[in-house]
Amino acid sequence: MIPGTLYGIGIGPGDSELITLKGARLIGACPNLFVPKARTAAGSVALAIARPLVGPAARIEELLFPMTADREELARRWDDAAARIGLVLAAGEDACFLTLGDPLLYSTYIYLLRALRRAIPDLKIVTVPGITAFGAAAALTDFPIGEGKEPVTIIPAADDLTAVRRALERGGTVVLMKIGKRLPEILELLEGKGLLESSVFVSHATMAEQRVETDLRRLKAEGPEAGYLSIILVHAGQR
Repeated sequence: MIPGTLYGIGIGPGDSELITLKGARLIGACPNLFVPKARTAAGSVALAIARPLVGPAARIEELLFPMTADREELARRWDDAAARIGLVLAAGEDACFLTLGDPLLYSTYIYLLRALRRAIPDLKIVTVPGITAFGAAAALTDFPIGEGKEPVTIIPAADDLTAVRRALERGGTVVLMKIGKRLPEILELLEGKGLLESSVFVSHATMAEQRVETDLRRLKAEGPEAGYLSIILVHAGQR
């Protein structure tokens, strides 16, 4: 039997109207919909965003990808998810996997795709790009991401901020993602380099909980939880 096709669909930052026409069409026609979620007790954010587009006959399954640094645990989750989706594909049916933002930018989809390719080498895959959270953040704040020949650096704010510090020193625009609990340290770093005034902060971009701050000093009195699902755009100056 010929395996079904896997459609990896980026659903953008949060507003369902920002899903591409192609993504919306595929979601509406998809017979098997797989969506990620971070906690057992919580629903899937991706599903909540795409829900208005889901067809009435679609079979929906939530896949758990916990927020952990344990590589073995994550590998087990990716393999388990690939096995669940693989059963549907092996039966000749198509399946869609939804992911926030773009499927190939810091996304669970990347690892899921590798696991599925190991299991089904001849798998047919269609990846549909999505609007990134930093693209939405730039639109909300009229913040130019790239000007002239200045570089653009996209970097996750890891526990070790050495890479972030180096990116800021290179100049141009720096996009800080995956900030989370590291928000206080990042604010301190930006302040030390005199970059608070040339930075903007957006959390939950285009979602109901959206927050936009152009004065990052307002964030200094808040706890690390303010950094969840947030982006900081920094104009670090010329090289």
